[in-house]
Amino acid sequence: MDLITYRIETSSMRYQHWPKSAWAAMLLTPALCFAQAGTNPFAGNPQAAADGQKLFSVSCAPCHGKNGEGAQGQAEGMRPPDLTRGDFKAGRRDEDLFRVISDGVRGTEMPSFKSLGGDQIWRLIVFIRTLSNVAPVLNGNPASGEALFWGKGDCGRCHQIGSRGNRLGPDLARGSRRSNAGNLKTAIVDPNDDITPGYGIITVVTRDNKKITGLERWLDNFSARLVDESGTERTFLRDEVTSVTREMRSTMPDNYGKIFNDAELNDLVAYIVKTRSEGNSQ
Repeated sequence: MDLITYRIETSSMRYQHWPKSAWAAMLLTPALCFAQAGTNPFAGNPQAAADGQKLFSVSCAPCHGKNGEGAQGQAEGMRPPDLTRGDFKAGRRDEDLFRVISDGVRGTEMPSFKSLGGDQIWRLIVFIRTLSNVAPVLNGNPASGEALFWGKGDCGRCHQIGSRGNRLGPDLARGSRRSNAGNLKTAIVDPNDDITPGYGIITVVTRDNKKITGLERWLDNFSARLVDESGTERTFLRDEVTSVTREMRSTMPDNYGKIFNDAELNDLVAYIVKTRSEGNSQ
């Protein structure tokens, strides 16, 4: 077998002997990568989108959230981008997304997913594109929804829209451009279906047997940080507590499906969608 000797300038290896066929494959690699980052061969393919959704739930959802709206990441202070906006810093083309997913982003928590392979990354991109599709708004009255939001639903007790309300829950006016009415309605009726990290519940029991329950802001092996019912952020070191329990439920009431009838739910969703649209247009 013909061999080519190649000098590698590293401290651990000076020479490597490879077959000519291996060198030919290596020399072709840049061209192959360039081809992979070209036109998406699965663009618009529904099955590819379904396959991509499965990949997303495993590889991307832990940081970007189940619906791609930018959940709180695993590292403190990390806020992955909202993928539903359809506007990415890396560029709007599929090949731009391919490059980011494949190579990762240096200096951020975005790792390389090159191991997925080109076809799988393309399928993932097809699904990501569906996240920014504008979903039809349910037939509702935003004005009636506004009255329900601040009145009967008492949603402002936890949520803020503009300068009104509280910040215990997410600012609903800062949602995604897609304003997915279906997802919003599900979140109202079944808030435990998809809990955004950072908005779950933890309960801390101190050494003097005081129990404090609030929204999780940070939890690791050394400390716990939460926002209590008064809206005060509190931090506890591990040696100050006897237990810290994370509850897989939302602080949002789960009885809105009974409080509101279907027409009222549509009105409430229409109001939230309207405020999102207005907020994103500014």
